[in-house]
Amino acid sequence: MSLRLYNTLTRRVEPFEPLEPGVVRMYACGVTVYDYSHVGHARNYIAWDTLRRYLLWRGYAVKYVQNFTDIDDKIIRRSHQENVPWNVITETYIQAYLDDMDRLNIRRADVYPKATEVVPQIVEFIQSLIDRGYAYESGGDVYYAVEKFPSYGKLSGRRLDQMEAGASGRVDEEAAKKHHPLDFALWKAAKPGEPEWDSPWGKGRPGWHIECSVMVREELGDSIDIHTGGQDLIFPHHENEIAQSEAALAKPLSRFWLHNGFVNISGEKMSKSLGNFTTIRQMLESGFDPMVLRLFVLQAQYRKPIDFTEEAIASAQNAWDTLTEGLRFGYRHGAALGFAAEIGADSGDPATMKISAESEAVQRFQAAMDDDLNTPVALAVLFELAKELQKEGNRLTHDGKTLAEPAALKAQWQTLVALAEVLGLTVSPDAAPEPDGLSDAEIEARVQQRAAAKQAKNWAEGDRIRDELKAQGITLIDKPGGVTEWIRGS
Repeated sequence: MSLRLYNTLTRRVEPFEPLEPGVVRMYACGVTVYDYSHVGHARNYIAWDTLRRYLLWRGYAVKYVQNFTDIDDKIIRRSHQENVPWNVITETYIQAYLDDMDRLNIRRADVYPKATEVVPQIVEFIQSLIDRGYAYESGGDVYYAVEKFPSYGKLSGRRLDQMEAGASGRVDEEAAKKHHPLDFALWKAAKPGEPEWDSPWGKGRPGWHIECSVMVREELGDSIDIHTGGQDLIFPHHENEIAQSEAALAKPLSRFWLHNGFVNISGEKMSKSLGNFTTIRQMLESGFDPMVLRLFVLQAQYRKPIDFTEEAIASAQNAWDTLTEGLRFGYRHGAALGFAAEIGADSGDPATMKISAESEAVQRFQAAMDDDLNTPVALAVLFELAKELQKEGNRLTHDGKTLAEPAALKAQWQTLVALAEVLGLTVSPDAAPEPDGLSDAEIEARVQQRAAAKQAKNWAEGDRIRDELKAQGITLIDKPGGVTEWIRGS
C-alpha cells in the first residue's frame, strides 16, 4: 500500500508521489517570533515532525524547511512596548522556540530561513509580479491584484465575488490605495520608527505572504511536494502564497497542501482574549512530561481538532506510563533473558532503525500511517506490543521465566522501540532501572491486608485496597482457593 495523504487543494485523499522519485521537498510555515510558542504550535510541529519521520522511515530523502517570520507588525509592536530593538526580540524568541521544540523531541529542520535574510530576493520577486501585470504600486505600497489571478480562492474553496460581497465597506487610507478590497500588500512603505529596506518603490518592508513564496523558492525550488501549516493559514496566507508563486513562476507551488486541526481548551478555541492561552514553556516548566504532550497530540489524527482538558491529559499520562513500561523492557530484562539491550544501526534516526518488515505489527503500523497518518491506529499497535511486554516482564519478575522465547521478546521490544521512534516517542535507557511506586514487598503487604479485610467480611475495605493499588498501576487477580496474584499494569 502506498502512502495516501489528504490534499486540501483537491479536497480528497490521494496517493503520494514526489516530483522526484525518492526525494521529498517539504515546507512548513514557521512561527512569527515575538512571543513564546503555545500548545497550538506544539500540535502543528509535532504533526509535521511525525510526517517527516515517517517519510524517512519509508526510505525517502527529505529536505525539510521551516521559516521564521522575523519582521511583522506584531514584532514591531512588541519592540516598541518593551523598548528593545526588534532584532533582539526576534533572536530571543527564535532561541526559545528551538529550545521548546528540542524538549518535545521535534527534530530540527534542515534549514530555518528568515524573512529578513531574503529581502533583495523579495524585491526582485515583487518586481516580476508587477512586470507580469499581477501587482501594482500605490503610494509607496505594492499590492497584489487578486482579480488578475483567475483561480484565486482554489485552495480555500472561496469565490472572489462572494468574498468581495462579504468584505467590510470601510474606507481608510489603505483601502483607498487598493484596486480591489481583497488586494493584499506585497510591500509596505516605511513608517517612522520601523525597520526598513531599500526598494524601487521607496523604503519599506515586505508583506507577510510574499516572504514564504520567496523562501520556498530559494530553499526548495519553483515547485515542491508538500506544504504544511495550521488550518488557520489556508486563507488568506496559503491562498495568497499560491497566487503569488504561480503568477510569477507559472508552475504549481506545491503538489500537496496539508493542514492540521485546531487545539481547543476545555471546549473553547485557544485564545489570549479568552485567557486560556497556554505556552509550551509554562507547561514544561511546571513539571509536565514532554512525551505526554507529544502522545496527547498523536492520540488524534492530525486533521481532527483536539480538546485540551485535565481528563485528556490524565489519560495521556496513563497511556504514556504503559508505553514506558514496554519501551524499558529490554533495558530492564535484557540481561536476564540473555540479550544485549541494543536497538539497531542508529537509535536516533528512524530511517536507519531496521526491523522485520514481515512482522504483523510493522505491517499494521505502516497501514495505519499510510492512511493519511492515522496515528491513533498506529498507537494502538504500540500499546498492544507494550502491554504484552509488560506482562512478560511481570512473569519474569514473579516466576523467574517468560512464556515467550527470549529471541521473540527481543524482536518484539526492538519493534516497539523502533515504531515509537517513528512517532518521536522515546525513553532514556538511563531512566530505566526500576519503576517508580510501590516495591514488591509493599504490594504483598497490601494484598495481605486486603485478604484480612475480606476474611472479616469488610468488603468495602477490600475494594478500597484493590482500587488504591489499581490507581498505582497494580492489578490484582483473584484465583480459586483464596489466592491473589498481582501484576504491574493491566
